[in-house]
Amino acid sequence: MEVIEHLFYPKELVRAAKKVLKPHGRLIITTPYHGYLKNLMLAVTGKMDKHFTALWDCGHIKFFYVKTLTTLLESENYTDINFKFAGRYPYLWKSMLCSSRLSQLEST
Repeated sequence: MEVIEHLFYPKELVRAAKKVLKPHGRLIITTPYHGYLKNLMLAVTGKMDKHFTALWDCGHIKFFYVKTLTTLLESENYTDINFKFAGRYPYLWKSMLCSSRLSQLEST
């Protein structure tokens, strides 16, 4: 999934994926990374308004970091949640990739 940050109701996307995943199938989500340190650096360098501008048509509606995406997936009974990150500097990553699996109860 490559659109979750553009949705008003991301839980609906995660819920709908359960209907099409095969038993033990994986849900892979990529989204921009928005962790605490990255947001702090944007604020300190005066780039927060440019990064989160409301003037960008079709821009990002939701902003995720590890905890928020984990909470979303766990609320829909996904398990085995793992993250990988892409970007030059640790904790200032540009993107994150999240892999998860339906719990045994959901996939039977």
